[in-house]
Amino acid sequence: MCDIMILRKNGYTYFAKNSDREPGEAQLVVRIQPAVNDKSAKIKTTYLEINQTKDRFGVILSKPFWIWGAEMGANDQGVVIGNTAIFSKVQEKTNGLIGMDLLRLGLERGSSAKHALNEITNLLQKYGQGGVCGYYDKSLRYDNSFIIADANEAWVLEAVNRHWVAKKVDIFAATSNCMTIGTDFDLKSDGIEDFAKQRGLFSGKGDFDFTKAFDTRFIPFFARSKQRLATSISSLRKTYEAPEIKSADIMNILRCHQSFSTSHYARTNSDTCMHMAGYIRRSQTCGSMVSFINATKSTHFFTGTSAPCLSIFKPVNFNYLEEFCVLNKDEFTVKDSIWQRHEHIHRRIILNPNDRDELLKSRDDAENKIHACFDLQSYDKICFQWENHWYEHFRKKPFCYSPLSFYSQIWRRLNKVDSIE
Repeated sequence: MCDIMILRKNGYTYFAKNSDREPGEAQLVVRIQPAVNDKSAKIKTTYLEINQTKDRFGVILSKPFWIWGAEMGANDQGVVIGNTAIFSKVQEKTNGLIGMDLLRLGLERGSSAKHALNEITNLLQKYGQGGVCGYYDKSLRYDNSFIIADANEAWVLEAVNRHWVAKKVDIFAATSNCMTIGTDFDLKSDGIEDFAKQRGLFSGKGDFDFTKAFDTRFIPFFARSKQRLATSISSLRKTYEAPEIKSADIMNILRCHQSFSTSHYARTNSDTCMHMAGYIRRSQTCGSMVSFINATKSTHFFTGTSAPCLSIFKPVNFNYLEEFCVLNKDEFTVKDSIWQRHEHIHRRIILNPNDRDELLKSRDDAENKIHACFDLQSYDKICFQWENHWYEHFRKKPFCYSPLSFYSQIWRRLNKVDSIE
């Protein structure tokens, strides 16, 4: 499950996303340099080999370590994209380009939000979308929606099978694992109405309603997608109406919990900041991203960790001479990654909330210092010191497992599988 938010005000575009995946699926932040006149004819995506383009933009991606594509990211042209799963009545069962592959291809090839949208939809119609997207759960397949934005415009793109609709964003929008576009689309794929009619999903009378035709309500109901969407829209409206938008305001939206309980087990799928807790709530926030974009500058922040409520947003840019602590050494190596190190913090705190208050105070103090920084390298140094301090503090502490707690025993098993002990 995922949540994406976009807000446009006073020449700025504000982008935020929580990527909710299976616990144990490390999500790595990587920076990939642009390619010029690359001679490679083909590129192997997660499941398909497709034609490669010789010129590609530099990208920063937050990606599951075993996937070629990414959950969210930015390119050096000021384009940002986030991807969420949606569930439709017409999902393809064969392998195609998964949504994360389409996202990466859109960033590598798109010089603007509209250009990236066109690249994604062209690839979607040529290759289709499909493939297993679960790390442990090999039955997990889904269709995809995207928010695609730059300094000048933003789009919501929703795609089922090889068809799609897109809606331009005026002020703000959000997506949360449910379809949001009905009859109010601005662009659509050729033949989408006929496609729906052939499957008995559209009578041909009246305006074509994308959500009414293709939505399946079962998974979104249990995922509490509509509740999370409503929370996101409410938060965006309050932020837009505020006299000033601060970076902390956007980051804190991604830390939102609906329950005031100190127990992570007591929380629900309605939370923007998701915590795994058993069969119904099997995913959790494994990575978070916030971007601020205007006509002259793009600034990007990633947690590089799960649980944004227990983490800190770390900066990164496209100056390849500058190193940042959130960046992983490559696209696939989990060992010694900041994601893996932070799990020693995260997994101990969720089992012993008494440790949380001290960490949160430290996080707030660090972020107050960070927001006073005038350069990203000073910002990054504070982030590195914070992560390293708490890693050393927690990594040798025993886990507080309770033999009578189902939640505790789930985490005991997961920690053993993931070698977090």
